[in-house]
Amino acid sequence: MPEAPKNLLDETDNHHHHNHGLVSEKNKKVLEFIEDVTSRADEVQERVLAEILSRSAKVEYLKRHGLDGRIDRETFKKVMPVVVYEELKSDIDRIANGDTSPILCSQPISEFLTRGEEIDAYNCRRAGEEIVALQSIDASDEPVCSRPYDPYTNYTSPNETILCPDSYQSMYSQLLCGLYQNSEVLRVGAVFASGFIRAIRFLEKHWPFLCNDIQNGTINPQIITNPSVREAVLKIIKPNPELAGFVETECRKGSWKGIITRLWPNTKYVDVIVTGTMSQYIPTLDFYSNGLPLVCTMYASSECYFGLNLNPLCKPNEVSYTLIPTMAYFEFLPVNRKNGLSNSISTGAKSLNEMQDDQQLVDLVDVKLGQEYELVVTTYAGLYRYRVGDILKVAGFRNKAPQFNFVCRKNVALSIDSDKTDEDELQNAVKNAANHLSPFDATLIEYTSYADTSNIPGHYVLFWEITLSGATPIPPSVFEDCCLTIEESLNSVYRQGRVSDKSIGPLEIKVVESGAFDKLMDYALNQGASINQYKTPRCVKYAPIIELLNSRVVSNYFSPKCPKWVPGHKQWSCVDN
Repeated sequence: MPEAPKNLLDETDNHHHHNHGLVSEKNKKVLEFIEDVTSRADEVQERVLAEILSRSAKVEYLKRHGLDGRIDRETFKKVMPVVVYEELKSDIDRIANGDTSPILCSQPISEFLTRGEEIDAYNCRRAGEEIVALQSIDASDEPVCSRPYDPYTNYTSPNETILCPDSYQSMYSQLLCGLYQNSEVLRVGAVFASGFIRAIRFLEKHWPFLCNDIQNGTINPQIITNPSVREAVLKIIKPNPELAGFVETECRKGSWKGIITRLWPNTKYVDVIVTGTMSQYIPTLDFYSNGLPLVCTMYASSECYFGLNLNPLCKPNEVSYTLIPTMAYFEFLPVNRKNGLSNSISTGAKSLNEMQDDQQLVDLVDVKLGQEYELVVTTYAGLYRYRVGDILKVAGFRNKAPQFNFVCRKNVALSIDSDKTDEDELQNAVKNAANHLSPFDATLIEYTSYADTSNIPGHYVLFWEITLSGATPIPPSVFEDCCLTIEESLNSVYRQGRVSDKSIGPLEIKVVESGAFDKLMDYALNQGASINQYKTPRCVKYAPIIELLNSRVVSNYFSPKCPKWVPGHKQWSCVDN
């Protein structure tokens, strides 16, 4: 948890104003830089591409495709293919197995990052975990422990707790340090909203132990066994019975509404990503935070950083990211999502060369307002014309640089026959259905789905985890209404399959026991996932994960009838996609 910089809290007014002036001057220069590069977006992009290709002139991958040291944009687009992960896997495997030759990058590769939501790949790296970012070594790189002080990343947690490989010990020790320094905390958050809510629920279960440690100035030896974590935390905490009593009083209250502002009274905002499918957590965050601003500061992924939210205090549904032209070389593949289908989104590992001629990429400055695109990047660290898999919608422009809304990931979440349902459509359908739970003081806290094809016809299955605050049980008919509402909210191709073609069976909701999705996250972490990157997958295919969730089902319900569907012209051109 970030805390107020101590040097700012303790200074005299004059010194404070002096420091404020320095920060303001630094911020002014940054804003001037953004204005400059967004005003010259195409010129900057051409320079960035030339820099990347110059640095990588002797790289094997570029030589293989015949670039021959050329750095101009026209040649680059002509000879270099647009690729997905599967087409780079053999090269990445060579690097992972110790080949230090310049395969993808001119500098040695020091680190791989993996996409957090690619849970089907979690059955060990050797079995095909998707490595999508390469971190090259730079002479200026420093270990995290020796990085210079930065007031914007001053955390209550010592580095040892953040870097602890045991996620349970890391969570406990960071919460302990955050509670102990509660009056100094200015903002709270995590990378994704789901991770932050997991921390709050962890606090709900463990606050008695945390209060005991605060009271006695200790750290529970049965919970924290990592020596470096214990040593680092014990340097911070001292016995504080008054604070322990305060935390206990707040946590014992019947409602946890506003618990964030109650425990950390100086908190100004919650720093989390709540765009895309993360938007489902907004009501829960509002409940815990008493409506504090939810700030999405930047748009980034495992591949690289992409852009910034230049209006960070906007409402979550208004968030747009300005792509900064210096961060990478950006191209965009037009997307046409109609009736749940996409003309350019492929579920297979298809390069652009295997697609239609009209699916040509456009440059950063040539995107059109209101159009959706798949992002394609060329990075300084060794990815060339790589399909990121994020679907973005142009919301506006900052000078000549586009601003994008994040829509969804490209992969089709569910499909039985000719139907194709992506995560954005599924999210909206689930949101509509969850409204049926409100009269019973019940909340849908997590969900995922899979296409069950074990019988004919196959059908969609959704796993739901629910919290019930009211005393009235939810009747089965309500869950059946939820099933039907989801089906009514899906595209016409799905509904045609249900009503006319009979190629899709009734949708099923399986309610799982409390904590089932925590077990899913634990499974992913045990298989090597990063807790910072983890997001609950909205569709699962890996059999052990389905078995894990099925083992925790407490009840299940089916749609009681077919959804509404009106016959029309069949989308023959889309069915073959």
